[in-house]
Amino acid sequence: MFELQNKVALVTGARRGMGKSHALLLAKQGAKVAVTDIDLAECEEVAKEITSQGGEALAFKMDVTDAKGVSKVFEEVVKQWGKLDILVNNAGIFSPKPALEMTEEEWDRTLDINLKGQFLCAQRAAKEMAKQKWGRIINIASVASGQTGVGIAGGVHYTASKGGVLGMTETLAVEWAPLGITVNAIAPGAIDTPMIAQAGIPEEAMDAMVAAVPLKRKGKPEEVSAMVVFLASEESSYATGATFYVDGGWLAT
Repeated sequence: MFELQNKVALVTGARRGMGKSHALLLAKQGAKVAVTDIDLAECEEVAKEITSQGGEALAFKMDVTDAKGVSKVFEEVVKQWGKLDILVNNAGIFSPKPALEMTEEEWDRTLDINLKGQFLCAQRAAKEMAKQKWGRIINIASVASGQTGVGIAGGVHYTASKGGVLGMTETLAVEWAPLGITVNAIAPGAIDTPMIAQAGIPEEAMDAMVAAVPLKRKGKPEEVSAMVVFLASEESSYATGATFYVDGGWLAT
């Protein structure tokens, strides 16, 4: 089960953290993986790690907010490997700022990367996937995304972007089902990644957050990657337009 031989995957934000973990596990399951992010050297290191383990990978510098740049990378992946089967929309940022102090530029940057970037990549991927009537698009959202989710003080731009990802996921799933493309979202909880470490969250706030999680710990990136592999596989063929929470039971409380 969950075997990805002969599949071609592209992962955004894959130079470190969850994105790197997703790329490594997809490759371990047999997929060829395009590792993309804004730092080419770090992407190349991830690609080398994949190839050293017997996998096949390419590295690309890509800014998800640049439509022309996105298209060029996707074109190169298809040129190299002939197709694209799987997209993991992982690229994202979290720079906490109180809502009353937030600038328009800070708002726009987060929405551009976290939401518009996911749309641009999904749109470009779907154009390739439609040619073969098979595709898997996996959008990374967050428990901080509204409705049944949680609010995060200092993250109004982040939560707005991730809530938008859920709405976008549902609509794209409806539109692209006739094309053989499934579109799902994963909403991680508190995951131990460099992004969280660099966000400057006070230790007491992080402790309180973890205390609210029934499993009483932060998640590991590979625990989210396992869900990525499931949604990328044939076994997820009847799942689309859904959000899968990987949060240690946080929302259950």
